[in-house]
Amino acid sequence: MQSTLWQSTRRLLQLVRFSHTVFALPFALGAMLVAADGFPSGQIAGLILLCMIFARTAAMLFNRVADWEIDQKNPRTEGRHRLLSKRVAIVWLIGSSLAFIAATWWINLLCFLLSPVALFLIFLYSLTKRFTHFTQLFLGLALAVAPVGAWLAVTGAFAWPPLLLAAGVLFWVAGFDLIYASQDAVFDKKEGLHSMVVWLGVDRSLQLALTFHIVMWIFLGAFGLAAGLGLFYGFALVLVAGCLFFEHRIAATRDLSRINDAFFTANAVVGVIFLAAVMLETFL
Repeated sequence: MQSTLWQSTRRLLQLVRFSHTVFALPFALGAMLVAADGFPSGQIAGLILLCMIFARTAAMLFNRVADWEIDQKNPRTEGRHRLLSKRVAIVWLIGSSLAFIAATWWINLLCFLLSPVALFLIFLYSLTKRFTHFTQLFLGLALAVAPVGAWLAVTGAFAWPPLLLAAGVLFWVAGFDLIYASQDAVFDKKEGLHSMVVWLGVDRSLQLALTFHIVMWIFLGAFGLAAGLGLFYGFALVLVAGCLFFEHRIAATRDLSRINDAFFTANAVVGVIFLAAVMLETFL
């Protein structure tokens, strides 16, 4: 029984790419620390973490369910549907969504009222490839919800710093997804799916990804200024620029076998650097 439960859980985590939680989570936690000017109560911190897990799980399951038939045609993703049945995925999707809404109830009224809006935004991305080429920007918007939500959980009010950070996350995600989506450019065009890579082509998309990451870096700097962060954060921005440079050097080779290095490794490090800098600024 325990073995079967563990196998089912492991397949679920594989289906939703749980390891990719490292992308949005550091920015949500960073916003949380700045908003609280330190560490918030254990209850709030725990609820923010639960919301991040439930929301991302729901978003990824919605993506898998929405693209179930498409993924089976794509050689890169054809194995996904073997991890869990579509019916089981839908059950987990509903459960994760309800758990996210329930967790926001225990945070504050504003977060609870906005929870359906957050779910709508993170689900919307999965449908955009059917009607717009701006899919990468919608994915960025979905992840940009995280730092704003964390800030609202702590303060219960909107402010400029989380909005600037959210803008940075939006362009960061849109940029690295332009690189990642280059793997599916031929398949997406053949299937009549929309994306900026299909629209612009791989070369121009990689150039646009670089532009997006420059804009992202500027917004990260603006967040640091608005939040009153200092030298540790400034040094972190230099390291972030180095990670982005590494990412684009790999992308420029057009070697699809190395795309995961550019996508996962470099961007995971960006998030870790950001969070580490905010922690140093907050606690030292």
